[in-house]
Amino acid sequence: MKNATAAAAAIVITRPRAQSEMLAPRIAALGLRPVIFPLLEIGPLADASALQAALADLSRYALVMFVSPNAIDAAFQFIGRWPQAVAIGIVGAGSRAALERHGVNASNARIVAPADPAKTDSEGLFAALDRRALQGRRVLIVRGQDGRDFFRDALLGIGVQVEQVSAYRRGKPPFDSAAAAQLRQLLDSDSVWIVTSSEALRNLQDMLKQSGFADAVVKMQQKRLIVPHPRIAETARLAGFSRVSLTGSGDERLLAALQSET
Repeated sequence: MKNATAAAAAIVITRPRAQSEMLAPRIAALGLRPVIFPLLEIGPLADASALQAALADLSRYALVMFVSPNAIDAAFQFIGRWPQAVAIGIVGAGSRAALERHGVNASNARIVAPADPAKTDSEGLFAALDRRALQGRRVLIVRGQDGRDFFRDALLGIGVQVEQVSAYRRGKPPFDSAAAAQLRQLLDSDSVWIVTSSEALRNLQDMLKQSGFADAVVKMQQKRLIVPHPRIAETARLAGFSRVSLTGSGDERLLAALQSET
């Protein structure tokens, strides 16, 4: 710890609540003060029949790509033993950890991920694939109800048969009086914000506008952000944030950045 003031700063975790509650004890173990302020809300689908049908016979696919840990957790409600002949595509360390929670790792499945920890996205995964081997075969993408289509379009462009299925819904948490009061307190105090998606950052901007607080946007732009991906860093800079730390993928890198910079 650099000093007592740094130790007193709130480390604001903006992930969905369940994921924030998993990270908070690890931050507390560093002697820091985690505060949970979700900027994304993850929920189950109203109807999961399409997801269940897509996962009923995984042997149809050469590759199943999970876009996030949430996609993995939602899908594995309907998956028993993973078929070793079917490769798994993931983009980050969080997804690898999610697979391990469900008993899937490099010893019992072929897991493909971006080679560069600084490029943990669909582009990085696409670069890591044996694309020639996938031509003419079928790939399943398990994702939220919306999101980027780069991976689907890139696979279609090389002659892969692509199916997409939604596994969960994603949205903005309600901005009620309690959330507004917490936001006000965080704006008026020393805080470092962990932001792990561009969508979360956009939701934060909406909350700031909705709050009606004087100088809310300016106060937020003066906070330090810790982000795992260049795309989020660019979104932050375009939104007027100048104190942005880029860590790369995975909680270990995030925690190391907190240790070195607070």
